[in-house]
Amino acid sequence: MSVNLTESAAKRIQQQLRERGRGLGLRLGVKKAGCSGYAYVVDYADQVGADDVSFEVHGATLVVARSELPMLEGLTVDFRREGLGESFRFENPNAKALCGCGESFFLEKAGLEKTAA
Repeated sequence: MSVNLTESAAKRIQQQLRERGRGLGLRLGVKKAGCSGYAYVVDYADQVGADDVSFEVHGATLVVARSELPMLEGLTVDFRREGLGESFRFENPNAKALCGCGESFFLEKAGLEKTAA
């Protein structure tokens, strides 16, 4: 199982951790929300717990709860600057539809939607 970071996302994570002054990496998860069903949750990771999986990509660490990994399997996290805005972007092969605003996604794959809490 894997989750990937682009080089741009890895550099942004490293920069944010330097500015914060502490932290191991980026914690990525999902929650039931939005008009499509699920939304990504992004936070700092200060440790890797027994129920977590960590991925080291381009020198940055991404931490995912093992229970949420099936929904994020094959995900690529990118960081983009467009005009005055900047944000992490998610390319999830498990997402069958996206909300019009791009903040949430729908999972059609059997069993995946039951794994998130």
